[in-house]
Amino acid sequence: MKKLIPAYVRVPAIFFIIFGAMEYFIDSGDRAAFIKYPMVLLFLFFFLFLLIAIEITIKAIDSITFQMLTKEQKLKLEEESNVSFKDSEWYQTLMQKLTKTEPIENEGNLLLNHDYDGIRELDNNLPPWWVYLFYGCIVFALVYMVRFEIMGGDDQEMELKKELAQAKIDVAEYMKTAPDLMDEKTVTLLTEPVDLETGKAIYTTNCAACHRADAGGQIGPNLTDENWILGGGIKDIFHTITNGGRDGKGMIAWKGTLKPKEIQAVASYILSLKGSNPADPKAPDGEVWVDDAAVAVTAK
Repeated sequence: MKKLIPAYVRVPAIFFIIFGAMEYFIDSGDRAAFIKYPMVLLFLFFFLFLLIAIEITIKAIDSITFQMLTKEQKLKLEEESNVSFKDSEWYQTLMQKLTKTEPIENEGNLLLNHDYDGIRELDNNLPPWWVYLFYGCIVFALVYMVRFEIMGGDDQEMELKKELAQAKIDVAEYMKTAPDLMDEKTVTLLTEPVDLETGKAIYTTNCAACHRADAGGQIGPNLTDENWILGGGIKDIFHTITNGGRDGKGMIAWKGTLKPKEIQAVASYILSLKGSNPADPKAPDGEVWVDDAAVAVTAK
């Protein structure tokens, strides 16, 4: 029996539609999903096998059904199968609804009193698809005029500017709460006991060797007094721990060892030790640090 779409086209088309959908919806990074996830490849093989099996089954059923028909039914079916696509009844009905064409026999009823060098003009109706498209354009134009010209709606350029501005706000908000994207501009002081305990553990493991367990200073400076070499605010200390101290004689950069959240915790712990007065502290290094922001608030 004749099919509208042959099996050798139908099977690959369905297979690649499913294949494309899986590649689109499965997040596999920079690799194909069927390579990164072997189960996807196994499913695709099974699906292809199932498609081929279904086609074989349908062909077998059609063959058996055809053999069960009477001679007259077989002849009628063969005649219908030999009808071309454009000559099929449903296609002719569809084209008639879309175009409203008149049969050639009715041409005499459509002739106008116009004759140019033997060329006669017919008064055919416009195709319905063209008429409906024209009406749709009118409706669209009215909606467009009211929306953008009368009500002052945002055009594409304005929408893009607003989306970009909102994206910057969203990124800034995300940066505030994303521990691994924190930097000296977005870091904040931690005061919760659990955070300070975390900072203390990091300090004991990585900092006590140079600054002493009580932060009184040894190779490194005293971290409990008012004097700081590179600034004594949370942002300053975060920057110093991340990028290291002075070139050639300062502390190493810890950004390759500690995560931003861990640097925040240890910096907050160091600030919590201010004024703890450890025994036999190292002499002050640097200058007395004053928080400019606190001074500005006090002045107001």
